[in-house]
Amino acid sequence: MYNKLVRMEVMRTLGKDVDDFISSYLTPVEKIWQPSDFLPDPSSDSFKHEVDELQTFAQEMGYDLFVTLIGDCITEEALPSYESWLMGIDGVDQEEKSGWSQWIRSWTAEENRHGDLLNKYLYLCGRVNMREIEMTTQYLIQDGLDIGTTMDPYRNFVYTSFQETATNISHRRVGTFAKQTGNTKLSRMCGVIAADEARHAKAYKHFVTRILELDPSEMILAFEDMMRKKIVMPAHLLRESGQKAGELWGHFSDAAQRAMVYTGQDYINILSELLEDWKIEHVTGLNEKAERAQEYLMKLPSRLQRVTDRISTPDLEWQFKWVKS
Repeated sequence: MYNKLVRMEVMRTLGKDVDDFISSYLTPVEKIWQPSDFLPDPSSDSFKHEVDELQTFAQEMGYDLFVTLIGDCITEEALPSYESWLMGIDGVDQEEKSGWSQWIRSWTAEENRHGDLLNKYLYLCGRVNMREIEMTTQYLIQDGLDIGTTMDPYRNFVYTSFQETATNISHRRVGTFAKQTGNTKLSRMCGVIAADEARHAKAYKHFVTRILELDPSEMILAFEDMMRKKIVMPAHLLRESGQKAGELWGHFSDAAQRAMVYTGQDYINILSELLEDWKIEHVTGLNEKAERAQEYLMKLPSRLQRVTDRISTPDLEWQFKWVKS
């Protein structure tokens, strides 16, 4: 169990700089892109032609890649779960109009555009069963999530650092593969979403860097705890109609692996990147327990590599209800 009072004090200290965090890592509403910037304009004479083009390219996407795009959209659409979770962590007072609550609301507002854009793209593409997608999204929000962080801000910032980096990789890869088949419009959509995720990852990694300066032993122990539990994706309870919560996740994860959008190797690479960015090996002033945690963390990538090298991805495709047959 962690010392809640110390966590609250550290959050208060960092909270004094939230305005700087917002100006450094988020973009004003008037300046940032909006979904309509990338979608066919219904009032334009070229609307039908643009939709026809969009649908042609969507039909040509590989099945696993297309499924991964849908899953990424659903994950983004479940944003209400993530905001409500973060609003409850220690050190966040959601009644305040400034401080950490303002960061979470502003971050949520930027993230919300991602699901809007991908949802409208899928609606127009003509290849999906939108009702099934909408049911999966509703289930995902309804079922909630258990990401192993409790209400600890330290653990939550480790999680968001990892997760924002992972979503950057996933959106960027989908965009790259789409571009290779000439689907430049979808590629641009995925690219701008990925760029947002990269900025957000930098923010959460910066928060951890600051906490390592203020409370190094407890921050290292929180990092170790999250990695022992393993970072689960926010859509780990994914399901289709007629399924139990979480029943679809393995099939979706397999599709993402086969499409080479997000793999076990990416998990290891993100961990290695965080260890380097936070200079974990060189953190000093640790208590004995934290020193053992530090040693565990530094050895973890090679341990995970040995396991990952032995795992093969199933070849059998799952027939998702999201995709029209």
